[in-house]
Amino acid sequence: MGCDMMDMLGKLDPQDVPNSDHGASDNSGITNRYQSVWDQFKGQTTTERDLFLNESFPDDFQWATSSESFKVEGGWMEDGKGETIWDRFGHENKVFDNQTADLACDSYNKVDYDVYLLRGLHVNTFQFSISWARIFPSGHRSSQSEKGALHYDKLINALLESGIQPVVTLFHWDLPQELQGYGGWTNASIVEAFKDYADFCFSRFGGRVKTWNTFSSPWVVSHAGYGTGEHPPGVKDYVVSSYQVTHNILKSHAEAWHVYNDKHRKTQGGKVGIALNSDWAEPMAPSRPEDVAAADRYLQFMLGWFAHPIFVNGDYPETLKTQIEQKIDECPLSVPAKLPVFTAEESKRIHGTADFFGLNHYTSRLVNNSAGGCNPGPHGVGDFQAHVDPLWSSTASDWIYSAPWGLRRLLNYISGEYLNVTKLPIHITGNGMPTEYSGDTINDTHRVEYMKSYINEALKAIFLDGVDVQQFTVQSLMDGFEGNQGYSERFGLHFVNFNDADRPRTPKQSAYFYAQVIGQNGFGSRHGDVVKEQFKQYTRRATGLSSSEVPSKSKVVWEKFSHQTKFKTKMYHYGTFPEGFSWGVSSSAYQIEGGWNADGKGPSVWDTFTQKPGNTPANASGDVACDSYNRLDEDLYMLRALRVKSYRFSMSWSRIFPDGRRSSLNQKGVDYYNRLIDGLLAFNITPMVTLYHWDLPQALQTLGGWDNVNMIDIFNDFCDFCFATFGDRVKLWMTFNQPHTIALLGYRLGQIPPNVQKPGTAPYKVAHNLIKAHAKAYHTYDDKYRKSQGGLVSIALNADWVEPEDVNVPREVVAADRALQFQLGWFAHPIFKNGDYPDAMKWQVGNKSELQGLSETRLPSFTEEEKSFIKGTADMFCVNHYTTKIASHATLRLSPPSYEYDLDLRVAEEGDSPTTAIREQRAVAWGLRRLLNWIKEEYGDPEIYVTESGVATEATQTWDDTARVFYYKTYIDEALKAHDLDGVKVKGYIATSLMDSFEWLHGYKIGFGLHHVDFTDPNRPRTPKYSAHFYHQVMKDNGFPEPDGEKVLHGHFRKGFIWSTATASYQIEGGWRADGKGLSIWDKFAHTPLRVFNDDNGDIACDSYHKVEEDVAILKQLKVTHYRFSISWPRVLPDGTTKNINEAGLNYYHRLVDALLAANIQPHITLYHWDLPQALQNIGGWESDTIVFTFRDYADLIFSRLGPKVKFWITINEPYNIANVGHGYGAAAPGISLRPGTLPYIVGHNLLKAHAEAWHLYNDKYRATQKGIISITINSDWSEPRNPYKQEDIDAARRVVQFYIGWFAHPVFNGDYSDMMKTIIRERSLAADLPKSRLPEFTPEEIKRIKGTYDYFGFNHYTTVLAFPVAYGNLQHYDADRGAGTIADRTWLDSGSSWLKVSPFGFRKILNFIKEEYGNPPIIITENGMSERGPIDLDDFHRSYYYEKYINQVLKAYLQDNVDIHGYTAWSLMDNLEWATGFSERFGLFYVNHSDPNLTRVAKSSVASYATIIKCNGFPKGPHECLDPEPEATTAPKTDAPTKPVRSNDTVSFLGMELSISDAETGLTTTFSLLIVVAFCAVCSTFCFFKARKQSKRMGRKEKIEMSKTQF
Repeated sequence: MGCDMMDMLGKLDPQDVPNSDHGASDNSGITNRYQSVWDQFKGQTTTERDLFLNESFPDDFQWATSSESFKVEGGWMEDGKGETIWDRFGHENKVFDNQTADLACDSYNKVDYDVYLLRGLHVNTFQFSISWARIFPSGHRSSQSEKGALHYDKLINALLESGIQPVVTLFHWDLPQELQGYGGWTNASIVEAFKDYADFCFSRFGGRVKTWNTFSSPWVVSHAGYGTGEHPPGVKDYVVSSYQVTHNILKSHAEAWHVYNDKHRKTQGGKVGIALNSDWAEPMAPSRPEDVAAADRYLQFMLGWFAHPIFVNGDYPETLKTQIEQKIDECPLSVPAKLPVFTAEESKRIHGTADFFGLNHYTSRLVNNSAGGCNPGPHGVGDFQAHVDPLWSSTASDWIYSAPWGLRRLLNYISGEYLNVTKLPIHITGNGMPTEYSGDTINDTHRVEYMKSYINEALKAIFLDGVDVQQFTVQSLMDGFEGNQGYSERFGLHFVNFNDADRPRTPKQSAYFYAQVIGQNGFGSRHGDVVKEQFKQYTRRATGLSSSEVPSKSKVVWEKFSHQTKFKTKMYHYGTFPEGFSWGVSSSAYQIEGGWNADGKGPSVWDTFTQKPGNTPANASGDVACDSYNRLDEDLYMLRALRVKSYRFSMSWSRIFPDGRRSSLNQKGVDYYNRLIDGLLAFNITPMVTLYHWDLPQALQTLGGWDNVNMIDIFNDFCDFCFATFGDRVKLWMTFNQPHTIALLGYRLGQIPPNVQKPGTAPYKVAHNLIKAHAKAYHTYDDKYRKSQGGLVSIALNADWVEPEDVNVPREVVAADRALQFQLGWFAHPIFKNGDYPDAMKWQVGNKSELQGLSETRLPSFTEEEKSFIKGTADMFCVNHYTTKIASHATLRLSPPSYEYDLDLRVAEEGDSPTTAIREQRAVAWGLRRLLNWIKEEYGDPEIYVTESGVATEATQTWDDTARVFYYKTYIDEALKAHDLDGVKVKGYIATSLMDSFEWLHGYKIGFGLHHVDFTDPNRPRTPKYSAHFYHQVMKDNGFPEPDGEKVLHGHFRKGFIWSTATASYQIEGGWRADGKGLSIWDKFAHTPLRVFNDDNGDIACDSYHKVEEDVAILKQLKVTHYRFSISWPRVLPDGTTKNINEAGLNYYHRLVDALLAANIQPHITLYHWDLPQALQNIGGWESDTIVFTFRDYADLIFSRLGPKVKFWITINEPYNIANVGHGYGAAAPGISLRPGTLPYIVGHNLLKAHAEAWHLYNDKYRATQKGIISITINSDWSEPRNPYKQEDIDAARRVVQFYIGWFAHPVFNGDYSDMMKTIIRERSLAADLPKSRLPEFTPEEIKRIKGTYDYFGFNHYTTVLAFPVAYGNLQHYDADRGAGTIADRTWLDSGSSWLKVSPFGFRKILNFIKEEYGNPPIIITENGMSERGPIDLDDFHRSYYYEKYINQVLKAYLQDNVDIHGYTAWSLMDNLEWATGFSERFGLFYVNHSDPNLTRVAKSSVASYATIIKCNGFPKGPHECLDPEPEATTAPKTDAPTKPVRSNDTVSFLGMELSISDAETGLTTTFSLLIVVAFCAVCSTFCFFKARKQSKRMGRKEKIEMSKTQF
């Protein structure tokens, strides 16, 4: 066919092309080149023109797709990006439907998503543009944004890792708005600015980017941006500006080319060109020479305007210049065009500045000669008019009509007109067409036809005409923001749902078509060699393991793991699997294929079952399912994109043998699987084939199905055929999938086909036949095929892990073991051990049968010959695992006989783990590690493949499947633990499943897929979910390599670093009515029913009011340099005012301060830690403005009395909790929740003013003499986006932080509330018809008074959250204003508090946030710690772990990030009353025994850990003297004998507690050490605490800085 076309259409001979000397041949009228091309093609008939060429492109052809920054990136203000002219244009409502590119496709956050699509497409090249304003926000290098550059680093690296070459366009229309303010492209200074920008990009990215376009479609910028004004910047000046813009763009391009040529080419070896856009133009009347000349002028005004200076002679085409000169003569009063002139030097500099010719081409025009008069613009000046043929196919755009032959003609024209001297290749840098926004968006057949014809015309130009075309780029990768058309037109190969904040990307039919063209490298027939799967040499497993005992020796697994604490069980393990680990995904035939009766397929039992109404939800069936039988290319696309190493699928028996027997062989079914296997191997994906996945041919079920012993031979014949037909390429076989499910669900209660209900006998009989059928198939392979094919054969068994209800009770362990033997051992024991059932099963069923009066056991027996035949019939252990159950022994009924009753046990859910969409199938990750260990112990340490593992989510949850991400993140890590820590030979992990599919009895109500399938759409579009990208990353990393942020940093904090611990008055003091103390709001709250857990209160608490000496003693033991505690306001001022000073209360604090100083421990006092005098609450509390000055008076008293001895002050602790928890949620005192929309903000307002007044009081009255420092302590979690690829979640995380820490920090450190808070609350208030914002406003004087009222940033931090947006409608409260919900990552370790998850990385991040947001103030961490609840255990490993991890993150922030950190405070010194949770949650380093009247303080093991960190002032590397243990005490302290409760033999009574012997030893050792702790030197370092302040700061601040020098 190709030869026929060559003869018919002709190949252009070089002699047919006149050799014109560039510059000399250019004249007015028709150029020789255009006439030559026109003469070449004008004689073609329509049939000749449209003949299809079935040939291939050159082997090294570049197949590309493209995107442009402003069309896809979004993130218009992210990470410092500057505004562009398109941002401004959209925000001025100049785009269709007032749309903007603010979010677009969210590609700024979705690099991985986009590269995923590119892998699926199988392109080898991706062309994208860089946003100038993202790199240089102002357009100049001085404003460089490193984060912007990092985005493109990430994209380029991701492309290269996927084998895709980046082609970078430096400018695609999105000029920085700041440059436009100076005239944009009309200003000659932009040439130097662009050159500098290009130089930066070449330097930064050029080592990896080898192809550059300086500009893309610059004609559009000149024409639409500065001529017609349709595009930004909206300048309507075709007389001057449009031509001046072209002039400056050409000079900018040339300078960029020269900077690359002079500075970078030698080292980088890349190419630089320009992508010019052009239509093809044909004469409207071919017989009229004037129309031919007009068509030529059309090209010169469009393409030649830019191409001629670059590729011909450094100047504009003579045709263009002549036309303009003529118009100037004709129109002296209204000149329509003013063409700038290049100097000789400029022409020389421009000429030849391209290494290739980039062409963007979309359509053609019919052109006729027309007098343009004095009208500006190309039509007027050029004297032509453009038209389209009404027969040409239209598109959604009024300027793009499909005329594919124009591409071939244009390529020939370019080759002769511009490249006939310097032979440069042509890159087609853009070609595509738009469809309407709505309609059939997935099945874009119009685009397929467009692409097919245009690509074929490019092939003709190469193959028939000898044009050197080296690249074809389809515009575009995905739907995007299409300029002034907004989102109304879709150019993408992938559909983007712009109504969904996830911006999901779904391949269209055009994507699959393009991938097919790329795979074939055009349209020729590729008959390459069939790829043979290479697999390891088979080694037969050792057989002959002895029978399992009862319980099995594998009970060591429970002994090893079941005593672990939950904390240790859940600890995350970083590491990687060995090279060659098999990562895969799975599916099964009935679930995905559809085509239930296509091409001769016979019905299966599932076809029969589902086609009967009422058997499945909504009568769902697999008749069509995912339609994979007809959409193989779509499935291969997903697998390519995922980059899996293996794909597990099943063969439909009835598709190959419609009636189940070889005589009915269906070749079309065989062909389907051949195509699938060959397609997998072409992309280096290993096929893992399951021969039977439940879909038995209905014809065989009519014969009795698996209840019929004849099925053994029938199945073997099917297997034999498959081995013979596919075995040359398939090296991993599984005979059956989950035979346990077949036997139990199909034959016990008949829940699934064949729906047999014989619970006492049929399951056992069917399983017996399945095992023998498996063994026979195995031997067939072993005997006939293994030697030549070298594959492996096994069986995929399913198993839950089963945990005993009480591991300390032997019969519960036996019950758990029995559960495993009845499920997994039923099949594994015969195959992997001794050819027979496990004794636990034989014993149990045999005894039950006898008790039921039966003459023999209901469990069939194997003959010795059968045992020998079955034993060892598996080459690896394949296990499917989803969940864990809890088993307990039970005596179950005898009648009726049933598999279920034979077990004599009950199973329950593991209640602590997350639920899933399937009832009783919780996600219990830790069970997988234990199961893998059990298999290792039970079956002789086999090689194990996890052949199914996944989680069900509701069908309504589409692509943002965070739960599935958590599932894989935890389950795969447990497999990694089993491999790395336990030595289990885990060889592969198969995720279930590739895509949502027919889920058996659940129909389509749930989905397991990594890809969402829309079953309401006949095209069954597949969209990658968040989990697909996550799983790809896991596979790419081969596990979970330890992140740099998790690695321990060795180093030390600054000299004089503050090491502290903390308490609060109400939580520890007790003495609630002692010595005249007044009532506090917490006294009232705790004495109100149902307010505090377990009716606990602080009446006595830790009795610290009477235990100053004991508290100081444990502080000395801890080796802290400082102690943070709070003053009880009502203890010193019973009614809250200075009218009544309680000297006894003040004396307590004097004694405490004096004792601390005597121990060389500096007191750090909090004036207010939540225990407001009730008397003040009675008159309004923090809601009343009067409290501001009442608090100041209270502070004045404390400063005057204690200030001479105290140098560290905090005004208020955690104003967020006071305002929101106490006055919004009502979960803390004073317990108000009636006005959540206003009261928290009013209280917060007054707290800030009260703090400021106290600070100014100290600054003005006391600082000079007392020389202390004072600040406020603000608490905050760090927040990360739930889905880091999603701008909506990123924005939610940002709101969480700004509404948390920013609420109070912003006014203190920056002045006033943040713009975010003010704007959101005001807009939401007004939307609810309120007259003003619910957030109070500060006066200018108040802003000035509050701003700067700090000497350091006091910061409390405990945990991190994951945020996502939540819309509360018109509700008016804090959470609705914040508009975000939060969850925790499942891998984060738990504490005793539901809100506190161990997430150390967030500490470093929020410390850096404080640095960046608030000017790097000095920071003292004033609280950080974790809790436990439940039984007392002095070995608090979890707390030591927490402190080590969190403090190390602080060290990283200090040493690596230059955060100005001066101190760290552990919360808390001792277990105390944890507010509304009472004594149930314990944060203490020291345990307080509340059953002992003496309230003895006992050190936990974390005391030693924290003390060591303090002693070392950080984390020394290697041996260090600070790590040496201190000598043990030799005498025991004398203590009062506590009342001894009754105890068990393995516990002892110690200091009034019932403790384990090991705990008592720990307590005794630590108590001994109290006697030998010696006083250590006070902190005396002399470095400056603050950076120099501005000279405008008041004298008091200057004195404060001088004071801080002495303190730190």
